Amino acid sequence: MPASSEVQSKYLGEFPIGYLCLVPLRGTEAFTKKLNDFILEWRKLLVKNKVYDVFADDYIKESYILEPEIDRFGSGEAKCVINGSIRGADLFLIVDVVNHSETYDLFGKTNRMSPDDHYQDLKRVIAAANGKAKRVNVIMPFLYESRQHKRSKRESLDCAVMLQELVSLGVSNILTVDAHDPRVMNAIPLSSFDSINCSYQFISAILNKFDDLKIDKNNMQIISPDIGAMQRNIYFANVLGVDLGFFYKRRDYSTVVDGKNPIVAHEYMGSPVKDKDVIVIDDMIASGDSLIETAKTLKERGAKRVFACCTFGLFTKGLDSFDKAYEEGVIDQVFTTNCIYQMPELKDKKWYTSVDVTEYIARIIESINHDSSISQYLDPYGKIKTRVKAYLDEHR
Repeated sequence: MPASSEVQSKYLGEFPIGYLCLVPLRGTEAFTKKLNDFILEWRKLLVKNKVYDVFADDYIKESYILEPEIDRFGSGEAKCVINGSIRGADLFLIVDVVNHSETYDLFGKTNRMSPDDHYQDLKRVIAAANGKAKRVNVIMPFLYESRQHKRSKRESLDCAVMLQELVSLGVSNILTVDAHDPRVMNAIPLSSFDSINCSYQFISAILNKFDDLKIDKNNMQIISPDIGAMQRNIYFANVLGVDLGFFYKRRDYSTVVDGKNPIVAHEYMGSPVKDKDVIVIDDMIASGDSLIETAKTLKERGAKRVFACCTFGLFTKGLDSFDKAYEEGVIDQVFTTNCIYQMPELKDKKWYTSVDVTEYIARIIESINHDSSISQYLDPYGKIKTRVKAYLDEHR
């Protein structure tokens, strides 16, 4: 938890825009509970240190969580009911569109919730709020349809349509984590859209996990698995002061498998990785085939250890391929965040580390609720430098 002095200066003179109300959609209850606990602790410190002289009764509560009631009929149709007053509230709707563990009955059979189901539930909650809330904010860590963000032929632009639809429903702020391509915000140029990154959380997790890292150009290198991930990898390389390499995915454009052109080969470009620890950074692990192939190529080129940092661990084809890759020494550790659903069996894997981002997102929610700037969270350059320096001093 932050020190008292930090809490005192954080929101001094800035009252909340409305009383805070966290609304978890299905599958985000545990995540939202952690957000609530952080915020409640901080606010207790604010009151204890008399940052404000006057507080509304709603400022300090046992819980800021209001769970919506979404009922489904046997046909699969549904409705949302909000049991409680939200007039004057600053609503923060938390939704995980890729939580496939949630189910519902459909014509007597169990059906897993798809991203479409979660998104429709989000709209139902917004509709149930019925304009009574002071403001509606959406926290959507995995941006719905984010991989369908641009048009290269006659095809749908699902992510852009979703953003426009949320704005038309009255959503004031949309917050996502590591958007596949943040330029999709151009679909709503006059509305508030923020894509935050977890760079500091990943670096901190790696430093906590390993105590023998040498962070310099001779012993470490950042690797981009493809051209699309270059921007986030350039940032990591610059802030750590190490070299950058990348892979070019050669694809067979005459064939389509599972909605995409299959990869024929991974071509590497960059300085040698021999005897170096390499960190591969991407926004998501889908099936994981591409990541494992990248790691295998790096090991064949003499890389000492391969660490993968991916914001979202979907693991759409299960974990067996990663078990095998770890046993064969292909990949040494995989880091993904807890901002989407994590398979329960992940916690027992020796090759896996979960990166907790709840405190980070809770701080941003607090800032937005107090109508305060979140710019300090959008670029953690200074914070990363301080953390790395402390690590190097400790292990010198």
